[in-house]
Amino acid sequence: MSCSCFGASLSRKKHLNPSARDQNVLSSEKNIRLFSYVELKLATNNFHPSNKIGRGGFGTVYKGTLRDGVVVATKVLSAESRQGVREFLTEIDVISNVKHPNLVELIGCCVEGANRILVYEFVENGSLVRAVLGPISEATKLNWQIRSEVCLGIARGIAHLHEVLVPPIVHRDIKPSNILLDGNFVPKIGDFGVAKLFPDNITHISTRVAGTTGYLAPEYALQGQLTKKADIYSFGVVLLEIISGRSNSRSFSERGKPLVEWVWKLFEEKRVIEVVDPALKDYHHEEVLRYIKVALFCTQAASVRRPTMLQVLDMLSKPVQINDKEITQPGYMEDSGKFVKGSGATTSTSSQSKFSTRIDTTIPFSSSQATCTEISPR
Repeated sequence: MSCSCFGASLSRKKHLNPSARDQNVLSSEKNIRLFSYVELKLATNNFHPSNKIGRGGFGTVYKGTLRDGVVVATKVLSAESRQGVREFLTEIDVISNVKHPNLVELIGCCVEGANRILVYEFVENGSLVRAVLGPISEATKLNWQIRSEVCLGIARGIAHLHEVLVPPIVHRDIKPSNILLDGNFVPKIGDFGVAKLFPDNITHISTRVAGTTGYLAPEYALQGQLTKKADIYSFGVVLLEIISGRSNSRSFSERGKPLVEWVWKLFEEKRVIEVVDPALKDYHHEEVLRYIKVALFCTQAASVRRPTMLQVLDMLSKPVQINDKEITQPGYMEDSGKFVKGSGATTSTSSQSKFSTRIDTTIPFSSSQATCTEISPR
């Protein structure tokens, strides 16, 4: 079998078919590490179910050990991309060159025949699903100090995608299963940019919008308007999940309503501190309260009222007093599938919202709805 293995010797290259030879040339041009299918098959014990560590809309992830002993996570993409090899590797080149402590590093890929496999660094502690939303025994390991650092780390990762990269990347599927924790509980966001590798009809839900029900911003779910503010909304939901230890992807019998709706109701009744995870026995009351309010700012139905991720970082990291009156109702999807847009929801970009702090500073929320060119609306 001809293959395009990274580091193939000159003696092997002359036996490669033209397609594989082209792949090697392209990988050299773009400095992408190419793995052969055989190499990854051996690393994962033929993609054995015992090595399966995750599954999502984009594919199944297997733990593997390369011949040099390096442990990796291999994501076998669930659908063949309609892109050619050159176009596929161009997108991979963009993703592999994005480096940040709070983003999962893409090591390389396999592009052989119909196979499209991404090879990532392995992150020891798994996803937030297990760490925060799993068994109580796991959640108790994450005290408030760790959880607050996780929140800040996720915000830094998204801020890098939104504000540092040119062109910026809108993740559009921020959720607990896409956020991994390393051995020191440092969060790393995965799957950024992966949606661009798929054809338009490959989605996570039964519409042409890519994402996960429960984390979709109203304007994106209803109208397909994809901007950075869609990621901000998703982050706000994840923030509430980390604080409460409750999942937004399913309703709890004692609540009978989505997490965002439940939190909003408690906020209106001035009982929002009841949101805090019972597993948290020791935490700074004012700081937790501020984090909850930031989450509500992020999930407002009107996208123009949501902060940028840099403003989110500012609010999370500084002991500011947030003006409750500036927080408007969130948008959310009910169990029936109906999307509640909330009061003040609008698609207009002409208005601005502000929040005031106790230190007499006013930080304007940007009304810009500039779309990102890295991932276009579906």
